Amino acid sequence: MIIRVRRIAAVCALGTALTALAACSAPQPVRAPRATAGSAIASASPAAGPPTLAPGPAGLTPVFEHGPRTGDRAVALTFDADMTADQGPRAARGERFDNPGLIAALRELKVPATVFMTGRWAEQYPRQARSLGRDPLFEIANHSYSHYAFTEDCYGLPTVDEERMRTDVERAYAAFREAGVPDPMPYFRFPGGCHDTRALRALTPAGVTAVQWDVVSGDAFATDAGAVAREVLDGVRPGSVVVLHCTLSAAPTTERVVRDVVPELRGKGFRFVKVSELIGASGGRR
Repeated sequence: MIIRVRRIAAVCALGTALTALAACSAPQPVRAPRATAGSAIASASPAAGPPTLAPGPAGLTPVFEHGPRTGDRAVALTFDADMTADQGPRAARGERFDNPGLIAALRELKVPATVFMTGRWAEQYPRQARSLGRDPLFEIANHSYSHYAFTEDCYGLPTVDEERMRTDVERAYAAFREAGVPDPMPYFRFPGGCHDTRALRALTPAGVTAVQWDVVSGDAFATDAGAVAREVLDGVRPGSVVVLHCTLSAAPTTERVVRDVVPELRGKGFRFVKVSELIGASGGRR
């Protein structure tokens, strides 16, 4: 997901070169690891599997926005590794959809984080995807294969047909598998954050928990790292989920933002966690 710098509204765009998803044979569909009904109010123990939320009304895919507001001052930094299905030529010409400096900063500062990765990104950067997936500091979650929208009128993104929504998510998990990511999480972030009842219903069989956010960093297309840092610092509360980006060409200030924000939030008593910890602490509640 790409979000422009605004204090009130997030505007998502990846550029003007978006075209129809290339017709190619998809890898064998792979579902996300799914919690059983008895583990919907799960701990994060390996035996129980990753914590997920109980299904929403009428069994719809549940949506998570933030963790508990009381008690522990935990905050989750999340990074969207965006790349659409048709942006290979731009990458071939040198456009950077990755951000090694950002990942190095997170490792240097020992900041756990959740990376919402598109399948196309994993195909473009398989070694980086594998490295992130095997590093206990990070967890990999699903941001679709194509980064096409799951609703109409989603910040100018092309859309995925309803009958292909689940396939698009499963294709991303297949791309993670091919890249060597061992245990992707059963969490999904809608491109642009755009979803409706139809999309939530379409993804119910995939067994994912949809993850939104409550703090918009505004790092996408930003040139003023200080302004982005202020957005984060002003918005964070206990249990917050902060959305940032792992795409150097579209979010060039994010490494600087992380280096500024992390020590300041730690100085205020916050600690950084992965999304899975916040979901586990929520006791299965949205």
